[in-house]
Amino acid sequence: MSNSRQVGEGLSRTGGEWETYGPSVGPSVAASVASTTATSFENAAASSLLPALPAAIVAALSVLPADYLEFCSGCDRPPNPFIYEALQQLEKENRTKVGFQNGIIIKLAGNNRVIPMQRLTDDDFEIISYVVKIHRTVTGLDVRYNLITDTGSIYAAQLIEENPTVVYLNLMFNDIKTEGGEIIARALHRNQTLKHLRMTGNKIENKGGMSFATMLQINSSLEKLDLGDCDLGMQSLIAIATVLTKNDSIKGINLNRPILKTEQEESTVHISHMLQRNSTLIELHMSKHDIQNFGMQQLCEALYENTALRYLDVTCNRITRDAMKFLGELLKRNNVLEVIDLSSNRIEDEGSMYVCEALAFYNTSLKVLSVVSNNITGKGLIGFSESMKTNTTLSHIYIWGNKFDKETCEVSSSLFAFQDPLFFFSCLMHVCHFCLIRVNSDSLQEILKF
Repeated sequence: MSNSRQVGEGLSRTGGEWETYGPSVGPSVAASVASTTATSFENAAASSLLPALPAAIVAALSVLPADYLEFCSGCDRPPNPFIYEALQQLEKENRTKVGFQNGIIIKLAGNNRVIPMQRLTDDDFEIISYVVKIHRTVTGLDVRYNLITDTGSIYAAQLIEENPTVVYLNLMFNDIKTEGGEIIARALHRNQTLKHLRMTGNKIENKGGMSFATMLQINSSLEKLDLGDCDLGMQSLIAIATVLTKNDSIKGINLNRPILKTEQEESTVHISHMLQRNSTLIELHMSKHDIQNFGMQQLCEALYENTALRYLDVTCNRITRDAMKFLGELLKRNNVLEVIDLSSNRIEDEGSMYVCEALAFYNTSLKVLSVVSNNITGKGLIGFSESMKTNTTLSHIYIWGNKFDKETCEVSSSLFAFQDPLFFFSCLMHVCHFCLIRVNSDSLQEILKF
């Protein structure tokens, strides 16, 4: 986390990489924050200082393309040009990216716009799974946004069961349904090496979600599980929340956009009860959970004594200004939370004041706050700017999508005046983005006076 103070435009969403946040777990916020301060020169310098790749990895990188062609020939199937090209580029990619020295991550995302691509089918996935099985230096496989179905989930399950070195598997936004979800969940009963599984966007539904709840009772190695946009039902959400009261391995879970047929907020209540008992969960995503003020109250009260959770995502819910009373009280009492994402709710100016007071005078842990698109006007935005003057921990506030006026820009300029020139230009890129939309040219000039 950078020490510089920043007003940005928004947190990245679940469609991107779920990168490690803090020492243990996290999605894309850490990467988003880091990218605002890093320069291309710094990246180039970091690349030049990387240690040499281990001999086993160098050897594997040199033969992966040939092994792929050999398996295609043995199975009497034509090679996928996209896979072959991606395997050829692996050595360059692994040499220039920090953190890849101890294993190979094969990235075959179907939304790749750099390499001419032909999306992977079940047959393609079967072949690449064979290749991964014989190379113990491969530690990750990313096949998101492809055409893998329940048939392909069989190959994923075999890979999970038979390869003891794969720690990361990304299957997000394929066409895996309930049966495929059950197959993958059962494979994890016997696996003790996979650390991170992404199933986002695969419609495994309630029955598939129940299979993952059962798996969490048995598996003790999985640390990050992404079940967002999987059409989970109330039953599976309650089951997962119940299991997590005793699971001590999961550090991050994404439960975004379940299919809820009531407005009683039962799932939020059960998750709140889980947070009272769980001491290992660091990151929780509950976007599009239909959380209202009562549900937010339950979450805040559960977090009074929680000493583990660092990241809370409650974006795109029905949280209003009244719920901010409870969040403000939480921020006064909880000095563990580091990231809160409230984007696309409706906290307005009145709700902002509760949060601003807590940030200005009480909280010493929060580093990142997003209030994007919350119908906040100048009064509330000025409150956040003022709170940053006294809060020495809060370094990033994301405020895009609200209602800016001239006074807001004036206060923001006084906040920016304390920063170094390089940081100012970083902030100015964000400020110009929303000012050109929300305010006139006279207001924009206020930012440039100093």
